[in-house]
Amino acid sequence: MKKQNTPLVTDIFTADPSAHVFNDRIYIYPSHDIPHDGEDNDNGDEYQMQDYHVLSMDDKSDEVIDHGEVLHQNQVPWVSEQMWAPDAVYKNNTYYLFFPARDKEGNFRLGIAESSKPEGPFSPRANCIKGSFSIDPCSFIDDDGKVYIYFGGLWGGQLEKYRTGKFDPQGGEPPKNEPAVCPKCGIMKDDMSEFEQLPVDIQIVDENGSPLLSGDEDRRYFEGPWMHKYNGKYYFSYSTGTTHKIVYATSDNPLGPFTYQGVILEPVIGWTTHHSIVEYHGKWYLFYHDCEYSKGINHRRCVKYCELKYNSDGTIQTITPQYN
Repeated sequence: MKKQNTPLVTDIFTADPSAHVFNDRIYIYPSHDIPHDGEDNDNGDEYQMQDYHVLSMDDKSDEVIDHGEVLHQNQVPWVSEQMWAPDAVYKNNTYYLFFPARDKEGNFRLGIAESSKPEGPFSPRANCIKGSFSIDPCSFIDDDGKVYIYFGGLWGGQLEKYRTGKFDPQGGEPPKNEPAVCPKCGIMKDDMSEFEQLPVDIQIVDENGSPLLSGDEDRRYFEGPWMHKYNGKYYFSYSTGTTHKIVYATSDNPLGPFTYQGVILEPVIGWTTHHSIVEYHGKWYLFYHDCEYSKGINHRRCVKYCELKYNSDGTIQTITPQYN
């Protein structure tokens, strides 16, 4: 396999890696950063992604294959700009690519594209998922075949603008002493046509069962959800945003509530942090991104990976970023 803690590819800038094992290979579905000279701001205007590539690797060589452009925003009728972090799932003999983008009104929605192969190319549907909003879809298929789509991101991701159930352009985060904004989850119909019902809140609580507060920026949800299962327990991990950590919470139910457990990844070089966790040939791996290769330019990121380890009680050992 590729050397750990080094960029998987350097001919393009990649970020937000969603890793899965299909056909005995690890496939990585990242976003694609486009270099430009625009400003950085809290609305995420610097992240001007327009297309998706798919990467793949295995443990038989150190080669990482870039399968090329598999979907471009010009192919998607409802999209205006900013195709951000995607994910993929296999069901019904089809590979489904879930992705966020701004619609013609400037609001983020979630879309679906399909392929018969994990490396694509992917054919998009004409419309976004009904009832979808915000960013960062994570597609998790449980043992019973149900597909859960976890999503949501604050600030540029617009999640806090949906606190009333409808889009409010003036909507903001709650006061710091009130419960934090929750990520969302929608369960897909078995035919993968749409959500079974409106997305629900995913509540994250402390060791006493109390919801994490908006001001608890070391632990509260910001963006970048990921779900995986280990020894029968559900692990919900995410970015804290302003404090630049990847943290996690656990539950016996895929819809929670999830009890906060600790830090997976300490801050990396660059403002954003976004990850995925996958098991491959008996080992667990964390895929993440940073800005080391671009010397700290926030919208020029590179995907890396490293081994992830559990303690005997099921807790995850905290990883400190390593640089070569």
